[in-house]
Amino acid sequence: MNHSTPEAMGLDPIMLRDQLFELWNRKDLQTLHLASLQGFSKLSMPLEGLLTILESCPGKQKGRSHTLGHNVLMDYQIWLKEHPQVNLSSLSEQQAVALQRRALSLLTDTQSSFVESLINIYQLTSLDPAILRLHILKLQALKCYKEAAIISMKLKLQKELNMEEVCVPLILQGKLSLAESFVTGHSHLEQQLVTLLDSWCHPSFRVEEISKRFPYLSLSKHCMAQIQPKILTKHILRLVEKFKINQALCPNAMHKRRLDSLRFLMYKRFVEKSMTEENWIDHVQYVVADDLELQIQLVEMLVKYCNLRKVSQWSVRYKIPRHRLPFGVWETQQTLPLHLQQIDLSDSAQTDEWIPSHSHCQKFYQVPLTKDKVHFVDTPEALQKCRNIVLKEGGIVGFDMEWQPTFGCNSTQQVALIQLAVFDEVFLLDLSVNRFCQHPDTINFIRSLFSERNVLKIGYGMAGDLKCLSATWHQFLEEPLKMEGVLDLLSIHQKIQRSKVSKTYNVPKEVLVRDDSTEKGLSLLVQQVLGRPLDKTEQMSNWEKRPLRISQIRYAVADAYCLLDVYSILSSNPAYFGLPADLCSISSGQSEKSGHKKDKPSQANKGKQAFSKEECQGAQRLSPPHSYTQKGLLCDEKPIEDYPPLPPQQLRVVCDNMLQGLGRYLRCLGVDVVMLENTDDHRVAAKLAQAEGRVILTCGQPYQSLRSQVGEGRCLSLDCSEKARDQAVRVLRYFNVQATPSDIFSRCQACNSDQYVAVPKEDMIRMLKQKGFIQKQENTDHTTQRLHQQEEEKLGDILTYKVTPELPRYALQCHWAPLSGLDPDTLTFPGGAPIQLHTVPPALLPRIPLFYVCTRCGKVFWEGSHFGRVLSMFQEVLNITHEDAESAAGPITVPHH
Repeated sequence: MNHSTPEAMGLDPIMLRDQLFELWNRKDLQTLHLASLQGFSKLSMPLEGLLTILESCPGKQKGRSHTLGHNVLMDYQIWLKEHPQVNLSSLSEQQAVALQRRALSLLTDTQSSFVESLINIYQLTSLDPAILRLHILKLQALKCYKEAAIISMKLKLQKELNMEEVCVPLILQGKLSLAESFVTGHSHLEQQLVTLLDSWCHPSFRVEEISKRFPYLSLSKHCMAQIQPKILTKHILRLVEKFKINQALCPNAMHKRRLDSLRFLMYKRFVEKSMTEENWIDHVQYVVADDLELQIQLVEMLVKYCNLRKVSQWSVRYKIPRHRLPFGVWETQQTLPLHLQQIDLSDSAQTDEWIPSHSHCQKFYQVPLTKDKVHFVDTPEALQKCRNIVLKEGGIVGFDMEWQPTFGCNSTQQVALIQLAVFDEVFLLDLSVNRFCQHPDTINFIRSLFSERNVLKIGYGMAGDLKCLSATWHQFLEEPLKMEGVLDLLSIHQKIQRSKVSKTYNVPKEVLVRDDSTEKGLSLLVQQVLGRPLDKTEQMSNWEKRPLRISQIRYAVADAYCLLDVYSILSSNPAYFGLPADLCSISSGQSEKSGHKKDKPSQANKGKQAFSKEECQGAQRLSPPHSYTQKGLLCDEKPIEDYPPLPPQQLRVVCDNMLQGLGRYLRCLGVDVVMLENTDDHRVAAKLAQAEGRVILTCGQPYQSLRSQVGEGRCLSLDCSEKARDQAVRVLRYFNVQATPSDIFSRCQACNSDQYVAVPKEDMIRMLKQKGFIQKQENTDHTTQRLHQQEEEKLGDILTYKVTPELPRYALQCHWAPLSGLDPDTLTFPGGAPIQLHTVPPALLPRIPLFYVCTRCGKVFWEGSHFGRVLSMFQEVLNITHEDAESAAGPITVPHH
């Protein structure tokens, strides 16, 4: 075919690009779409023409969520469906590879749809892996670590790349979740990542090792915070469970977790004094196991709390080398007779009495049953008798279970004992007998129990119980339990708490629950309804050790039987406790099947997301919906749209140390945010929330303990795997926060203050000169030189300099302090904070007319490109007017203070 005529050559891609660019600037997206589809059909070589257009498209623009290139590529995808014959197979191999190389060079963005479209259109995964790998290495050399990781995953290059080269920069930037995604599905990479993180937990590890291996990485304070052993250990153990990795691959993390558990046990036994000697001995032996260093740590800790004889007994038990013993222990060992050299591990299981002391009966709830009404079930024959009684139609059963505390040393907790209480007896299913535990009759009985709708099963906080059941019987993972006729008293307890009802039914006045009661959970409910709390001394027992002590049996029986007593009182007079007549209606939202994915919403309810009660019990969780436009993110709450609009300044939150990225984004948008330090205990969040009226934002395990320490709806849990930016959008939408460009940077990003002082360039130069950051001979430009020559007055004259500062329009929400409040000699603010002059590069002075200094911490800010990036990042939740989009960075005049 002759291509010499203009008609044969087709439309020039450059002309098409110019036409599309003009429509883009006019924001005429509908015409742009039509012009794109028509233009692609006129190109003689659409695949090559598309690349020509994309290569010359402008990048991101303020106020626009997508680029022109993204729009063009999406339109091309639509056009391609009508023209499937346009593909690389119609070209020669040389031509195809040339186009693929050009397309590959465009992969510098992380916008998923853009990247995937280019990869699919130009079949980039078929390109030589060496070429693809070189592109990723170029991105890494440009310090585009996030982009390199995301694109390498899209191209399925994980096996071709060095895991550490990709993941270490991500981890140091606080993007461990992205590093996780990079290795997920590749078992050898998963193990490498866990092993790497574990090596950073070794006591002899030094940060200099990272600097030596990665000299191009700058290790800031934020970077250092990401690799603290306390933080890393949590991540490692989570990854071990997620990837199903042998714990032997992370000895350092396991050692630290066990050491922390040992410290916890010492506190419970010798400081809080809430753990019995028997339980403490059982747990200590489990935690230290055969780790010599932990055994030595135990002996050293005991010196602080016990006499030397007790310390010597433990040192003999573990055969601690003489040179590792604390002072005086060896000598004490030599004086002990043989019968005193061993720890007294005598079994007290048969020495306790079933009926406790009178003082115990007065203080704690007691089960109204004799010992002969408690039956151990550990054979199929005994199970059949239990089944005949428990599964009677119309029956009511109190359900509870116990498992061995692992203190985080083991990710799976298998059930050791199941308690089933009816009104005149209690059955204890002993699952420590493996043959009985895994017997088909036992598994079938558990299925029948939970699926029988004519038998009411009463529990408290059953979500955790169901998780342990799945860990005990993997069959329930493959075929989840069907839940019928289940009532979780936790949801009823929450209803009582929300109703502010602290009455105790028909009990003496002196046992009424006080506001400062230390009880919590089920024990608190029992105290509120029955008048006396549960005795939780045996809660953290060794439930796998047989025989069980009488005190353990008594505790296990009480935990299940009290549910029947509580239900009996609540159901007989629900209005007294602020409850509806039908208690089961409170838990009507509970999922029918545990472990099943949520059903898709019906068409009539499209846009709303259904959550099971199991997921929402306790407080609120912010979980990722299928779309940000969906309602009902939180259980038992109004749809998001029903919340009154809230300016960012009125939302006050405290972010857990696992959500520092979220905290920085919210603060960036004007929200009042306090962030916990990495070394802070999670309980600090509760104290701040109580003292300052803040909402706690947390994720993961701390949520369970924090939610009980604050008011209803004051603790929110977010998805740890979500990006910080998406978490921020979720929080803003949940609280209906109406942020505007004027709110961006209205708070200091370092300390959360919203008060600044405006410092003109001339004053900044003089301050830098006074403190020696600018030498007399240094001249940044003619203006600076003239100022140095003509202005030699003292700094006191500077601070009275009359200036009407021109501030950026997005600073309207700030509070502005007068410059005269600055001490002219020390350059400190009234609170004692000095201006951080060392952070101001002298080379910046010629082009920055005005600086903004936080009066609380002294941090110096100036206008740059960061505002535009934040505006673009959060434009979907910002109230941006046309005027905002056009002049967001325009200066405004603020009255002089």
